[in-house]
Amino acid sequence: MNTLQEALKFNEEFVKNKEYVSYETTGLPDKKVVILSCMDTRLVELLPRAMNLKNGDVKMVKNAGAIVTHPFDSVVRSILVAVYELQAEEVWVIGHHDCGMGKVKPDALRHKIEESVTKDVVSTMEHAGIDLDSWLEGFTTVQDGVRNSVSILQNHPLLPKDLPVHGLVIDPATGKLDQVTE
Repeated sequence: MNTLQEALKFNEEFVKNKEYVSYETTGLPDKKVVILSCMDTRLVELLPRAMNLKNGDVKMVKNAGAIVTHPFDSVVRSILVAVYELQAEEVWVIGHHDCGMGKVKPDALRHKIEESVTKDVVSTMEHAGIDLDSWLEGFTTVQDGVRNSVSILQNHPLLPKDLPVHGLVIDPATGKLDQVTE
């Protein structure tokens, strides 16, 4: 049985036993916060527990490195929806120590990609103006990555100027949070 089949089998029992009841909440964040954090597996349960967050408290957006790569990427779109449609009044960008995005070498990743897709695909993207190396770039330090994402959001033309945007870094070994920006 593969992983998906195991999950679906578990899900049948989960629904049958009404285990979802303890997770019921509205679609609006009770604490009026949207969090951008990394997709790192160590943060799935640790981050909410370390911040005393329960189901329904916040909107959570996750991607590799908690990075806003462009002012008009899907991360920013999600934050815009959270602010204007889902009553979020603050944004927290939370990176973490020992993040894989700080270790990504664009040329090595690009090489792996080129082993899976044809060079024509990569060439077409480059001719369309997509700089793969800069798009795949991580960050020098997690603090710099968080500061950059916070700066993009604080200066975004479509977000309210008085919207609080905070930057934090969590230690995935201990759950300790450090504030990087105000």
